[in-house]
Amino acid sequence: MNAFTAVFKREFKGYFTTPIAYVFLVIFLFIAGYQPFQNDFYELRQADLRLFFRGMPLLLGAMASCIAMRLWSEERKSGSIELLFSLPITVPQAVLGKFFAAWLFLFIALLLTVTMPLTVIYLGSPDIGVMLCGYLGALLMAGAFLAVGCFFSALTRNQIISAILTFAAIFLLYFLSMPSTLDYLSDFLPRGMLSVIEGMSLLGHFESIQKGLLQLSDILYFALLIFGWVIACMVVLDERKTA
Repeated sequence: MNAFTAVFKREFKGYFTTPIAYVFLVIFLFIAGYQPFQNDFYELRQADLRLFFRGMPLLLGAMASCIAMRLWSEERKSGSIELLFSLPITVPQAVLGKFFAAWLFLFIALLLTVTMPLTVIYLGSPDIGVMLCGYLGALLMAGAFLAVGCFFSALTRNQIISAILTFAAIFLLYFLSMPSTLDYLSDFLPRGMLSVIEGMSLLGHFESIQKGLLQLSDILYFALLIFGWVIACMVVLDERKTA
């Protein structure tokens, strides 16, 4: 068994050895299921998951912040990070093992919301492909949020500070993506700068995938977001390891 697989299995099993993971899942499922019905799901008379996915960015952002805060902050606070890196394991193997275990946990959380698409299918004749694209977009967004959290968890020993910094960064990405924000910025920013900000719009790329438009630019956006933050996490840990 290679080092990556060992870290992945250890981390993933760790989520279910305490009741915290189950509490996270229950809260996530409750809010994810409650939010569409709070916004007149039945009154719209449309067989789709638009209302379900509308609240996903902030919901996944909050959950990813809570999950990611312990990835490295806990290891650094307890001192077990020194023991981890004294083993025959590289920084990339350790980071990727923890990251993919957390991403799989969020994937399971999304899978458990299967009652929503089943309800929509029962009520009407939705486009299954569009619904699957929505889940793909949510999964990519969850990975991006976890990558941000992975970086901030490596940056500080305090889990609460890590969670706050992660959610603040996610909220900034979300806030800058809002049409109202872009309209406000258009009053004093040059068109070129506004186009750059619009191209970095998290909501824009997520909504594009959610509508069933699988474009390479949207997939690359989330892939680069994940890659960039994970690499930044590796750099921070490598510096701490050699310091």
